[in-house]
Amino acid sequence: MSLTDDATSLLIIIVDTNPVWWGLSQGKGDGQLTLSQCLDNVLVCANSHLMMNHKNKLAVIASHTNASHFLYPRPDLDQRTTEGTETANGQTVPGDGRHELFSIVNESIRKQIKELVLSGLCGELFSDSLLAGSMAMALCYIHRLEKECVAGEEMSARILIVKGSEDNPAQYMNFMNVVFTAQKQNVVIDACILDNDSGLLQQACDITGGIYLKIPQMTGLLQYLLWVFLPDKSTRDKLTLPPKAQVDYRAACFCHRTLIDVGYVCSVCLSIFCHFSPICSTCQTTFRFLGPPKSLKKKGKRSAVS
Repeated sequence: MSLTDDATSLLIIIVDTNPVWWGLSQGKGDGQLTLSQCLDNVLVCANSHLMMNHKNKLAVIASHTNASHFLYPRPDLDQRTTEGTETANGQTVPGDGRHELFSIVNESIRKQIKELVLSGLCGELFSDSLLAGSMAMALCYIHRLEKECVAGEEMSARILIVKGSEDNPAQYMNFMNVVFTAQKQNVVIDACILDNDSGLLQQACDITGGIYLKIPQMTGLLQYLLWVFLPDKSTRDKLTLPPKAQVDYRAACFCHRTLIDVGYVCSVCLSIFCHFSPICSTCQTTFRFLGPPKSLKKKGKRSAVS
């Protein structure tokens, strides 16, 4: 279905803010971006999306090591957008809702990222991010905006994931449920990969009709965001974009995180294992194995009574 020029386009950007991966990436030498520099590039892409149409909408979600947080929009900033911008001396200057919106978006996201990183240093850190939870939050936000649309108004939604940390096979079931829900809601999922290839995101992009791209150089992140991921799905057909990556639909086992051709599946939680185990390590289900059925003895024919 082709959208008109007055249709609303919603872009939800999920940024991987895992401090473990960002800290390790700085030790790989030159050509690596910091979290602050990556955020600047993402904000340029976000502002460009808002400038393309006055009806375009934006949301930014941080996929952290132990939680997912909305960076924008924030309920406490919606009132500032409509009433005006507060200056340093406490006075409120009326705004036209255009250029002021860009500054409010940038200030809100930078402030929330700083608080998120500082608060996360006190807790336990993991090498992966809660990507499935962030995608579920994005779909819930899309569903809410679709219900708020007036009759006859069109809205297209897509999710852009900027990710660098590794996958977590424990999120496989939740991740695939989110992907098939997005396919049912006609939501496109795009993936901009900074470092580690993601087999899960390759399947998500292929299922929903999105673009999966592992950028060759992190210093060119902004160019790839504006060239590949800024155009919507209807515009991409007219552009010369990078070829689609070969998708590997093999499942990864939950025990060793390796791709397998044949494995064992738990009948309760559908976890996948490469070796047989009588107890599922995911849901702790114990499997009972029954022996072969006993053969029934054939009854002999009774002799006829004379």
